[in-house]
Amino acid sequence: MRKDVIIIGRFEIPLRVYENSGPNLVCLNGVQQSMAMWHTFIRRFSDKYRIVLFDFPNQGKGKILSGPSVVSIDEQVDILREILNVAKVKGNTALCAASWGGVVALAYTAKFQPDVKRLVLASIGTRPNKRMIETIKKGSEIDEGNRDKMAETLLESFGQNLPERIKLKITTQFRTMSKENLRSFCEHGMFVMSTKELNNVVDLGSIKVRTILLHGEKDAIIDFDDVKFLAAAIPNSEIRIVKNAGHFLHLERESVLDVYDEIFSKEVAG
Repeated sequence: MRKDVIIIGRFEIPLRVYENSGPNLVCLNGVQQSMAMWHTFIRRFSDKYRIVLFDFPNQGKGKILSGPSVVSIDEQVDILREILNVAKVKGNTALCAASWGGVVALAYTAKFQPDVKRLVLASIGTRPNKRMIETIKKGSEIDEGNRDKMAETLLESFGQNLPERIKLKITTQFRTMSKENLRSFCEHGMFVMSTKELNNVVDLGSIKVRTILLHGEKDAIIDFDDVKFLAAAIPNSEIRIVKNAGHFLHLERESVLDVYDEIFSKEVAG
């Protein structure tokens, strides 16, 4: 494994590359998740694929060195482009993303399609549903010092299917989160509410890359009708429903990685 820390404009970004001669898989985290979310993923796939991980600013060890705490989508796209350059990602490349990471992957692909062969996007829709809006509003009303309550609100809303050890990690994450990361988390929630539609951010119809949309059957904050709407907007896309799984998919059950294995074998390695 190659470990590195790179400076991209006003950001400090940690990078991990699991070297392999196989096809490239570049993983994009969800909001306030870190490279750690891919631990079981690495264990399962690093012998077949060259895997690239990194943390966006205010995720894990990713830092903002100067300027505003808000990181725009354009900035996140620029970060991803530089990560691909530094990691020497070329040729057969798939972007594998979770939740908000999927939005960044779509925005990147709309701008730099020749760089990407496949998109595998989990737990993504085009608009915040009622449960997500309620959760964001509840979270914004909680006092900054009551970190446990923030974690509890999130877990009650859409983390019920997570194992207890993962729930404990999320609670600990909120307890130890820096003020900057916490502020970024809250600001992101307000941004999601204000965006309304993904099409306002990304020209979905321009994306010609083969796209697989993974949707947990029990996902409380992404409506299946919305996933179908997203699939209809992306010309070459397909939905895979993961039974008995919620928003966090492979973090809830490691067996969900069997679904990824099937997709990668057909779509990436094939």
